[in-house]
Order: sequence, then structure tokens, then C-alpha cells
Amino acid sequence: MQPELKEINSIMDKNTIIGFVLIALVLIGFSWYSQPSAEQIEAQRKEDSIAAVIKENAAKKQQAEAEARKAKAEEAAKGDSTSLFFSALNGTSQQVVLKNGKVELTFDTKGGTISKAIIKGFENVDNTKDEVTLFDQKTQQMNFMLAGKQDNIITQDLYFTPSNVSDTTVTMTAQAGNGGSIVLDYRLGEDYLLHFSLTANGLAGAFAPNYKEMDIEWNDLARQQERGFTFENRYTSVTYKEKLGGTDYLNETSEKVDEKIEEALEWVAFKNQFFSAALISKDDFRGGSLLTSIPQQKGSGYLKQFNAKLKTAFDPTGVTPSEFEMYIGPNDFRLIKDVEQQSEFGKDLDLEQLVNLGWWLVRWINRWFTIYVFDWLTSWGFGMGIVLILITLLLKVITFPMVKKSYMSSAKMRVLKPKLDEATKEYDKPEDQMKKQQAMMQMYSQYGVSPLGGCLPMLIQFPIWMAMFFFVPNAIQLRRESFLWIDDLSTYDPIIEWGTNIWGIGDHLSLTCILFCVSNVLYSYMTMRQQKDQMVGQQAEQMKMMQWMMYLMPVMFFFMFNDYSSGLNFYYFISLFFSAAIMWTLRKTTNDEKLLAILEANYKERKKNPQKKKILKGKSNVCIQKICDLKSFMDI
Repeated sequence: MQPELKEINSIMDKNTIIGFVLIALVLIGFSWYSQPSAEQIEAQRKEDSIAAVIKENAAKKQQAEAEARKAKAEEAAKGDSTSLFFSALNGTSQQVVLKNGKVELTFDTKGGTISKAIIKGFENVDNTKDEVTLFDQKTQQMNFMLAGKQDNIITQDLYFTPSNVSDTTVTMTAQAGNGGSIVLDYRLGEDYLLHFSLTANGLAGAFAPNYKEMDIEWNDLARQQERGFTFENRYTSVTYKEKLGGTDYLNETSEKVDEKIEEALEWVAFKNQFFSAALISKDDFRGGSLLTSIPQQKGSGYLKQFNAKLKTAFDPTGVTPSEFEMYIGPNDFRLIKDVEQQSEFGKDLDLEQLVNLGWWLVRWINRWFTIYVFDWLTSWGFGMGIVLILITLLLKVITFPMVKKSYMSSAKMRVLKPKLDEATKEYDKPEDQMKKQQAMMQMYSQYGVSPLGGCLPMLIQFPIWMAMFFFVPNAIQLRRESFLWIDDLSTYDPIIEWGTNIWGIGDHLSLTCILFCVSNVLYSYMTMRQQKDQMVGQQAEQMKMMQWMMYLMPVMFFFMFNDYSSGLNFYYFISLFFSAAIMWTLRKTTNDEKLLAILEANYKERKKNPQKKKILKGKSNVCIQKICDLKSFMDI
């Protein structure tokens, strides 16, 4: 038993605590020391400005060269009367609108594809309209490219003739000189799903005999739709679904250019925090897709530059059309599940993965608990702020037995503290600490008290906190919802703003973040005080040193959560408030004298029953092992 006790002693070893504190101080000091001076900041700003100008000029030059090449190619094709689509290279751009109660899609006869997408029923970033423009012709293009024997057919270069026009249907036809045609047939569903196909009629001879696929290039400059640029940027990405795997996405913070995806894909989506456009192929996109995500500057009005270079099946005979679907709508888990049922491809698309509910355990909690509870409470007509409070209360009710068990374990150790002090007072020397721990463990065993107590059950609450960490920022129901002083629960709630960014803080102070951090400090104080009441001898002194580490966490949380959703900060604030209230109530309602009497009765009972004593000894050893295992985990 000696080695195990030695491990227990090391958990609270003074040198270890000092080491942690010194490491924290070094990190803080290094962060402060490494901050650049005003002169360095100004020099870096100039360098960044120069680099940005160079990058912008290079981009403009590249764009100009591309446009020049395109214009030259178009001019050459226009001058070549033998070109297959000579007549379709000239025309007048017209707009055709498809709409239902949910979306309004504008199609341009030049290129025959969507030029603008409006999602109805959601306020824009300026709160001036009850609609969101997801993209328009200036920022988004979709191009279908076919490699012919003589000419390459590029749909963006062609003028299409609309027919079969209604509120929900349109057929775009580009006529070839040989009597053939390229036909894009669109049909808007009841909600947010657009069905369309591309067919080549009478063009079999224009392609090589083994030509069986087409190229698709899709570009979009993702608009900033929410107030918080930094926070929205975290949830804006190119997301895709592998045919033989799950969903994945390009890194949200780093620049990725032509990232090659080896696996075949069922769909590719350009995703914002609350809205997405997803392109789905019936025959999948071939392996080797190239995806691009380039972050944009804050203040530009845009988040990222997206690009997808895809390949899919194409039948040059025109017998089998290339079929697609496109989801253009909100990132609402239940809504997407319902809309997915309208797909005509018979696939399990998993489009609901566009809503980031966290890693597998956390996602399971959100999928089968949080969403149902959230929807149930919302159905009663409660405001979103009240819903967050009620969810917090419900979770506290569910976890109360574990919280009470944890508290009672601590309370038992607290009421035994005088006896422990008396029993271990002869072991105050540093060299006697192992003997002291042994004596403490022996007394705990005699009275039926586990040092771990309810600590392990309390760990069950951690996944719940993480579940809300992912659920709240992705809950579109909170978007533009106000509560008390909060104008929008989906973004930060500034009590003061300024024009420039400050390192680690940004350009504002969020009130809910401040409340969350202050409540965290107070809750940490209550917890540390409770733990201090049950510590003996040197442990109590070591606890004083640990306090500074506990108080450092709220400071770290402030820098982390100042940009986060006010709804999330509000939930954490309310959760800590209720936790503190529960702890205070349990303390006030616990009779220490009665609890000590119960422990004394247990002690006498175990003395009379040797069998129980053996069992208790075994439990004590198990407890020791758990503590050692916990230390090993913390060391990892």
C-alpha cells in the first residue's frame, strides 16, 4: 500500500503546485514580454498594408489577365462562324425569377445558372429587410464545362433561351449550329431544395467516344451575415460529404487553395454560420475534387473566398441527364432533415451535418436531448432567453442527485476534519507526510468515507457543458432574438465598442461575458472554500496556492468568450448562478452534527462487523487506485 499512498501524496505535492504556478506565470510573462512595441506594431502595420496592396494588385492582375484571355477566346469564337455554339455566343442577358414562400432565386440567361439567391423570413445584417441575400452575380458563379473534339463548351459563355417559365420552373436552352443543344432544366421544390439537370441533345458527335464526365467550377465570396465577424468566421467553411465516409470541412482559419479530396463526394457546401448553399450530385463528384477557402479581411463585408472544382458523370448521347439538387437555406437541424426527404436521389445525404453539434458524444446529447427539449420549450411560446433559463433549470434538476452526492462526500470529509487533525497532528513534519496520508486513509476507511466521493459523478456534467458550447452558437432560433439588454442572442452584446482591435480583446466588451467570468470567480471561491474546510495540515496551505490557478481560469475565459454568442455566455452565467445557489442551499440544510453522528454510527457498526471492514478495506484500495489513475490522466 506504500507506493499507492506515495502517489496520493504527490497529487498535492507542494513542489508540483509551485511548478504549475511558475509555468502559468512564465506563460503570462512571456505573452506580455512578446507583445510588440508601438513602433513594432506600426512597422508591422505598414508591412501588412504593403503586403495587402501587393496581394490585391496581384489578384487584380490575375483577374484582368483571366478576363482578357476569356474575352480573347470569346472574340475568337464569335469570329469563327464554324464554332458549334456560334449563335449562342451572342445575345442579351435576361433575368428569370423562381420563387416560393421560402426562397427567391434569380437566373441569368447569360450562363443559364443562378445569379442571385434570397432566403426569406430572416433579417439581413443591417436589420433593414426581412430577407437574407446569400449571394448575387457579383460574388457567385457556377460554370459547367464540356471538352469537345473541336470546341470546349463553357456554359458561362453561352446565352440561353428560357422556356417553360413559371414561379417554380424554367428551362434554359443554348442552341448549337448542328441542331443540337445544351439544356438546363430547373424545378424549385416547396421549401429550400432546387432540382435541376443538364442534358446534351444531338451532340454525341461533338465529343470523343470515351468522354464520360464534365467539369464544374463553383465560386462564391461568402458574405458577412452577422454582426460578429470573428465569431461568424469560425463557423464559415467549405463543407463536404464523402461517399464512403462522413462529413468534413476545410480549416476555418487557415488559407487552403486547391485542397485535393481523394474520395468521391456526394455534396459540397459553401457554409456560413446560419445559412448554406449545398450542391448535390446524383452520380456523385469524382475523387480528386479541388476545394479552396481563403479568409477575407475584417471590414470587407465578406468572410471567405470559396471555390470548388468538381467532376461528375456526363452522357454525351443525351439519353441520361446529369442530375443535381441544390439546398439553399438556413442551417436548421430539423428543417434540413425534413427538406432532405424531398430529395429524389434516394441517398442518406446527412445534410443536417451542416449544423455543427460537436464531436460524437456531445453531438449525441444535442441530437437526442437538447434539440427535443429546446423545440418543446419553444412550442410553448417562451422567448429564447426564457428557454435558455428553463433548459438550465432542467439540466440542474437532472444532475442534482450527482451534485448532492458530491457535496455530501465533501461534507463528510469536512465534519471529520477535527478528528483528522487530532489523529494526524504528530505527522506535521515534511518527512512524515506519507504516514499522515496513511493515517487519513485509514480513518476515512473506518468511517466509510471515500476521498473521491462524488468527484467522478460530477464529470458527467462536463459533456453537458460542452454540448451547450456547440448547440447555442449554431441554434438559428437565437438569431436576432432579444432578451433583457441583449439585442441578439446569437452574437456578442457590447456595453462599449471602439474602432480598433486590441490584442486578446478585440474591439468591444461583452456584458454577458463579463457576468460569466465574474460568476466563475465567485463559484470558484465557494468551491475552494468548501475544499479548504476539509483539508488537513499541509494540504490547506497548498490549497492557498491553488486558488490563484483557479482564479486564473476566468481571466482566460474572458479572452476566449468575449467574441462569443451572448446566448452561450448567458447560459454559462445562469448555470453557474444556479450551481452556486444549490451549493449554498445544501450547505445551509446540512446538519453537521447529525451527519457526524451518522458517521460515528457507521464507525461502530463496522467495528462490530469484521466482514464489512474487509469490504471497506477493499474499497479503500480501489479508491486509492482511482486517485492514482486520475493523477496519471492529469499528467497526460
